[in-house]
Parts: sequence; structure tokens; C-alpha cells
Amino acid sequence: MKFLFFIIITFINVSPAHALPSFQEVKDSYKKSEAVLLDRHGKAIHELRVDSKGRRLDWVNLRDISPVLINAVILSEDKRFHKHNGVDWKSVGSTVIENLLRETPRGASTITMQLVSILDKKLKPRGSKRTLSQKLKQMKDAMELEKTWSKDEILVAYLNLITFRGELQGISSASRGIFDKDTSGLNEAESLILASLIRSPNASIEDITKRACLLSNSMRSQSKCEDIKTLAQKRLSMPYTVRQRITLAPHVAYTLLKNGKESIVSTIDGELQRFATEILRHHLMAVRKQNVSDGAVLVVENRTGNILAYIGNIGEGSSAPYVDGIKAKRQAGSTLKPFLYIIAFEKKILTPASILNDSPLDIPTALGIYKPENYENDFKGMISVRTALASSLNIPAVKVLSLIGVETFVQRLRGLGFSHLETDDHYGFSIALGSADVSLYELVNGYRTQANKGMWSEMSLTFEKGKGNHKRIFSEEAVFLITSILSDREARSATFSLENPLSTRFWSAVKTGTSKDMRDNWCIGYSQKYTVGVWVGNFSGEPMWNVTGVTGAAPVWLEVMNY
Repeated sequence: MKFLFFIIITFINVSPAHALPSFQEVKDSYKKSEAVLLDRHGKAIHELRVDSKGRRLDWVNLRDISPVLINAVILSEDKRFHKHNGVDWKSVGSTVIENLLRETPRGASTITMQLVSILDKKLKPRGSKRTLSQKLKQMKDAMELEKTWSKDEILVAYLNLITFRGELQGISSASRGIFDKDTSGLNEAESLILASLIRSPNASIEDITKRACLLSNSMRSQSKCEDIKTLAQKRLSMPYTVRQRITLAPHVAYTLLKNGKESIVSTIDGELQRFATEILRHHLMAVRKQNVSDGAVLVVENRTGNILAYIGNIGEGSSAPYVDGIKAKRQAGSTLKPFLYIIAFEKKILTPASILNDSPLDIPTALGIYKPENYENDFKGMISVRTALASSLNIPAVKVLSLIGVETFVQRLRGLGFSHLETDDHYGFSIALGSADVSLYELVNGYRTQANKGMWSEMSLTFEKGKGNHKRIFSEEAVFLITSILSDREARSATFSLENPLSTRFWSAVKTGTSKDMRDNWCIGYSQKYTVGVWVGNFSGEPMWNVTGVTGAAPVWLEVMNY
């Protein structure tokens, strides 16, 4: 009793407590380990972990926590919580007496005392336990906190800030990490296990089970000890994981959620993103037997450059879920041909009515004779430029390139935004047929430039003010002619027939492309308002089997453009 008297005297004379934060300040300073990507309508479309030091999810209000968990925590940690003013003097007295008779001392910290030790790092134990001065300060601060905070505020802050197990901080992360449940859905057995973790978060499963069973008896609960033991063994023996609730736009999230941002509004339309992802996944499943595993879709608004859908791959089911198929470089195939013909129109070398001879062609090069072939290995003879481009014939495209020059073509592609192109000597005449490595991102903005009558500007994933770098790349007259050709169903019928996935119910201009050995398949096109680009293939570079522009990317393009 003398020892207890000494504690009280010392407590009365201890230095005044430091200024404690308000409940609102603590809540406002709470930072989740997950950042959230929002779509243009403010709806969450992706959760991304940005803090590797701990797992903290949403701040949970008391009304959203299972009542049985609240009761279990109070009974386990501070059964007179609602009766004391921060320090449970009855518990302190009995603890002091017990510690005189015990080899291993135990504490008498209330929930409020535990909370102030979380809020003040100076109260962190030095070694295995706190010093006497730390303990006295903890008690003083607890009493001060209770003068300005309500009991509900103390309890909810405590449940959101304590560590339950490993890196799981707060009741929300513990509930989802261990039981994959929201806090409101915790049942009695689960609540008993979580409450038993607080005192010693990383204790053995046996110790936690024993504690939970004793707590169950104290609460007179209906949960049987055997059931608690089975549940604890099942949930605590496996690595805990916090399953992402929404994973619609991983590549956008990785791009935008940087530099400590907790959330950001993107230009993405969540419903379109979801729709395009499902359409792509469904189509890839349909062509899986033709050795097609991967795909990507990009949708952009023509006027603003705002990106509405960004699907770098299908996620689960993709051969490489972390690869961004929109930024990855692949052979362009015939998708570069429209830019080639635009240059010829600008230079007034050709018009859509000009006649080209689709016949065998031998071009001497340093490596030998280059002999381009059409996709169907036939020759159409004398045909118009309109038909040659719309039907994607190869030999006429090579002849057009010989008229404007490889160097000129490569330079104009660079001006259009195609980065990391090799020198013109590297490609030779094969660049007319798309031997250059390009990205879906670059192709879509190139076609969007055509949709905008030859004016190029940057695309964006955020609503930035004053987007700059608008510049004219092609003449409006030349783009008008190209657009007329790419929207001409009759002109493309020589290769694709009149009815095919390139024929929309509304006006649109579109081009397909297939790279050498069917390694890549593209479909890029635009309507009055939107440009849509689709790539399908394999990230590994394996060839597809009998996949053409019409059967590969085009069906996805049509579904998305119709949407």
C-alpha cells in the first residue's frame, strides 16, 4: 500500500501533460496504405497499395463495427471503460498488489491509456516495458484526453489505430486481411479472435485460442471453444491478404497514384472501362484455341484527348498480367499505311482516283532482292489508290513509299509522336508494311490526329487545365481524303467484303493491321467523337494461328465503338 501511495503522490506532482490532439485532428491525419483511383464520375475504379510499412484501410465509424466485437474488446482490454475517467484506479490498486506477489508483472492500461501511447511516440516502451515516468505520463495524458474526447471517439480511434497482427493496423485491415470481411459482418467467433489479438498481436495460435476461449466464457457467448480453435487455426496459419475490392484500371493507377496521393480523379469512364475489359476477355477466350492470350484496348475522346478506357491487359488470364499492352512496342503491320498515303496526297503525288499497278515487284537492296507480297498472295492489277488503301494491299503501299522516300516517311512518323524509331536505313521499304515497332498509345493518337483534321495534341488521363502542344501535322485536305477512304465500305470490300466487323451502324473510319507471321493484330478507327484502338496477340511474341484483322482485334473494336 505504501507503494501505491507513492505512485499517487508522484502522479499528482508529475509535470503537466503536453497538448493532446483533438479527435478530428487524429481522424484527419489518418492515412490509408491504399490509394484510390476515381473515374470521371467520382466512383472508385481501382485500389492500389502505396505504403509498404503497414496496412491501413478506410477509417471505420463505430456504427459500422460489429457490436459483438466492440463488447469483446471492452471486456478483454478495459471492462470498466465506460465508468472511469481514463485511469481505472480500482484496477491499478489490484494490479500493484498482485505484482508484489508475481514474478512477471502485468499492467493495468485502460483503452484510453493505450490510445494516448499510440498518439505520443515518447510513450513507446523503452525495451520490454515502460519506465515509471512513462507510465505516470500515460495516466496523466489519459485523464486529460477524457476531458475533451467522448467515450465513443476514444473507442473508435483506438480500434482504427491499434495493430492486430503483423502489418495489419486498424480493425478494417484486420477484418479484411484475416477474415476477408467488412467490420460490420464479423460474427461472434471472429470477434473473439480479433479481440484476443490486441494484447499480443503476434502470439502463437495456441495462446490466442486459449485467450479467445476464456473471453468467450466471460461473455457467456454461444461460440464453442472447438469452433474457435478450428477457425483460428484456419485463418491465422495462412498468410493474411487484403483482397482488392476494385481492380478495374491497374496501369492507370500505377501511373497516377504517385507522390503520396491518396486519391485522384481520372478521365476514365468506369462503366466503359468495365465493359471494354469484359468484351476483350470474352473475345480472347473465344480465340484461345488459335493461340491468342493477350490484348489491349484504348479509347480516347477526339476533341479533348481525354482517355476514357485504358485496358493494358485482361489481368487474370493474361500471360503476363503486369505488362502494359498499350505502351508495349509491337510491329505495326498495315496500320501505318494511312500516314503514308496522307503524305503522298499532301505532296500532290497521288489522289484517291490515281491508278496503281498491283503486280509483282522486285526491289534491289544491300541485303538482296526485296519482294513484297499481298496478304492473299494474289495481284489485283490496275486499281485505284482508294481501293489499294481501303483493301490494305501491300505492293501498292511499297510503290507509294518509293515515291515519297523512306527518310521522309520516318521523319513524319516521328513528328506524329512515334518515339524510339530506328533510322530510315534500318527499315528500308519494309516500313511501308509496318516493320516499325510502335505502341497502341502512339497509334491511337495518330488516328485521333486524323479525326481532328490533322491537328495533333497530347492525350491525358487527368483533367488538366491548359493542355498544350497543339500542332498541325497533316493538311486538312489530305486528311479529308484519307478519312473518306477509311470509311468507304465498298472500297474495302475487295479484301474484307461488304459485311464485316469494320462496318458500324454509324459513320466511322477504320484500319486493321497484322504483323509478320501473325504475331500482332490491330484495329484502329474513329467516329465523330471517339477513337478506339485494339491490339491482340501474345506478349511472348508467339505467332497466332489463322487470325486476321477481321477475326482478331476488329470484333472487340466494333463492340466498344458501338458502346
